[in-house]
Formats: sequence, C-alpha cells, structure tokens
Amino acid sequence: MRKQWITVLVLIMLASPLYAFAQDKISVAVAANFISAFKEIASDFEEKTGVKVEATFSSTGSLYNQIKNGAPYDLFLSADEERPALLEKEGWTEGTFIYARGKVILWSADKAFCKAATWQEALKNNPIKKIAIANPLTAPYGASAKAALQRAALWDAVQSKLVHAQDIAQSFRYAETGAVDAGFCSISAMTTQRGQSGCYYTVAEAPVITQFACVSKKAKNPVCAELFATFLMSDHANKIKKKYGYH
Repeated sequence: MRKQWITVLVLIMLASPLYAFAQDKISVAVAANFISAFKEIASDFEEKTGVKVEATFSSTGSLYNQIKNGAPYDLFLSADEERPALLEKEGWTEGTFIYARGKVILWSADKAFCKAATWQEALKNNPIKKIAIANPLTAPYGASAKAALQRAALWDAVQSKLVHAQDIAQSFRYAETGAVDAGFCSISAMTTQRGQSGCYYTVAEAPVITQFACVSKKAKNPVCAELFATFLMSDHANKIKKKYGYH
C-alpha cells in the first residue's frame, strides 16, 4: 500500500500550502530507542504539513501488546522485524518497511570505566555492582545486548549484576543518573548532551538492530498516516536519522 501512495503523497506535500492538513493528526507507537530522532522528524513533518503527530514511546514488545489489545495507533515504528511481521500476518497492516538500523553500546557516566581496551575487559576488571539492560523479552536492543554477552561468554557471569529496564531509553536513564555503573544503550544516546558527557564502548558482538515500521489498515486518517510513512523515508528524514547514529 505504501509504495502505491509514495509518488502521489510526495506531490501533495510539496504542492500544498503550509498547514493544508492543519485539522489532522496521527497517532504513532514508537520504539524507545528512536525517541530523539523521532521527535525531530515529527517536528519537521508537523511544520511542513500541519499534521499533529501524537507519539507513545515504549519497548517494542509493550507497544505490540497494546496494539493487540486494541490501542488505536495509526503507525507502529518497531525496533525489530518480528512484531510488524506478526501484525501483517494478523491483518493489522498490509505491509512493512525498514526505516532504520541501530547499534548497541555500553555506556557509563564515569569516564574511568572506559580505560580498558574492550568492553569485555571493562566488565571483567572494573568493580561493577550494577549493569542496566533493557528487558530482552520485550526490547530488541536488550535482546541484542544479551546476545553480545552470550557471545563473549559473560552472560552467566553478570547475571547477579543485571538491572532489567523496561526499554532501552530507561536503561540509559539508569546509567546517566548513576543508579547503575554502566548500561547497554542505543548509539543514539551518545548524541544527547548527557550522553556525550560520559564514555562508551561500541559492542561489535551485538547484532545490528534492523527496525521495521508499518501503517495500520484501520488508520483514522490513512492519507496522513501514509504521508508520514513517506516522509519518514525521505532524504531529509534520513539525514536526521544519520545524525542520531542510525543508518
């Protein structure tokens, strides 16, 4: 469906006067890792079209369950492929598309934490008491971090130190407030002022997170929902995503 609308919708957005859709709004469920990038993209979209974008941020699993229980979202921006694919199979959407790819980092507010050569050494050699990780069952970034720990043969060793956050944004909050010594976060956290004040390791062992999105077949305003999906994949939005560490 989205591909069929792309050309028409782009022409509408470019040809229409500012605020042509001023009375319209859409509701979007957004994976927590994408908060900063989404807010900037949504703000630009609102400025160009007048369509109000109402967002709910949470873990992918939580948002999927909300949709399953009838939450009236027009779009779902997941942090994985699995949930959008399930929604397509279940008839909620007619198709899915990739809108971003993200990476896991291990971040700490204490710059001394990053003196080790690798993140594995940092976890082994520092006197760490608590490490934040997003719930691997509901948060794809948490699942990716768990996979990295397993690949490094550290998963069992750190079990007693893990603090499970609801989503990747909460994992970063735990780390930045000092509630934990370090946290597995999204690379986008490093683009914030607070993120840049700490230090981090790139976790190469963590699988890249390919993030899929989809538009509801029952969207209250399908034209504006498809318009936002198109804008999300535009060159302008891609530049914003790149700025926040996505590719």
